[in-house]
Amino acid sequence: MPRAYFDYNATAPLRPEALAAMVAAMDVTGNPSSVHAEGRAAKALIERARAQVAAAFGAEGADVIFTSGATEAAALACEGRGLVGAGIEHDAVRAWITEDLDVDANGQVCVPDPARTALQLANSETGIIQTLPEGLAVSDMTQAFGKLPVAFNWTGVEMALVSAHKLGGPMGIGALVVRRGTEVAARIRGGGQEMGRRAGTENIIGIVGFGAAAEAAARDLAAGTWARVEKIRNILESAIAQISNETIFVGKDSPRLPNTSCILTPGWKGETQVMALDLAGFAVSAGSACSSGKVRASRVLQAMGHDATAASSVLRVSLGPETTEEDALRLADAWARLWQRHRARLV
Repeated sequence: MPRAYFDYNATAPLRPEALAAMVAAMDVTGNPSSVHAEGRAAKALIERARAQVAAAFGAEGADVIFTSGATEAAALACEGRGLVGAGIEHDAVRAWITEDLDVDANGQVCVPDPARTALQLANSETGIIQTLPEGLAVSDMTQAFGKLPVAFNWTGVEMALVSAHKLGGPMGIGALVVRRGTEVAARIRGGGQEMGRRAGTENIIGIVGFGAAAEAAARDLAAGTWARVEKIRNILESAIAQISNETIFVGKDSPRLPNTSCILTPGWKGETQVMALDLAGFAVSAGSACSSGKVRASRVLQAMGHDATAASSVLRVSLGPETTEEDALRLADAWARLWQRHRARLV
């Protein structure tokens, strides 16, 4: 049987639209900062991609600043601002905040002072969606962009982080989206690229791939693709629930991303499940790709009140537009066989 990919929250497969745009951009010679015809042609590609990302993200009128990814965007947005946040934030944001905010058992964060707060829109491990308060300083919208019908202009957020490879664009390119009039000091200084906020010759190939992927992702969202994915996710969870009454699905009673299932089976290490399922032909994870390679309990689940044992017993399954119902049922069958072996060892 062919391998099945269930790790879209780590990175989505490159969309054909993005690949085609990137291949075409490889023939572009000019530096986008040059004023001659070749330079203007290169600049035009960047500005077209900027408009594509803005339109897909509902950010017309905001500044889209291209970066090397959401991690750099987080540093650009958060450094020196004295922001607070919660333990569920991605490491890229946690590096710049003080973890002062409480998380309830449903994964929701209470925000007393939005202007001093960084709060993600959706969590990469649980899929749990937050309600963003008006006037929020920074929001990591990396996982939500392309999967949820969200428009930056409607959120009231000052700055948002997004990344190309989460929605089928290339790795190594992302953006900080800034409400016009918000002050952002450059961290990388030199030339005046990206409206003076991010110096360095632009990554044209990555940028055009991001633009094409964002445009394609918006079409998928409008066509109801993620509603279909959600149905398949629910089929998978129902199948696993019939196999094990000890297993819980974290965030099931909260608003969640349509593609994400956080499967917690107490006492059965997530890393063990990931390795066994990999050998069986399934790409899954035990949490965020930035931390799942390290043997440790999920700090996201611990922030939600789970103990270290439970927080080490998580399997994250994240589906995408290419996932089929057959793939989901094959994964459930493989998980069932592994579960039975695990149970037999405990007897």
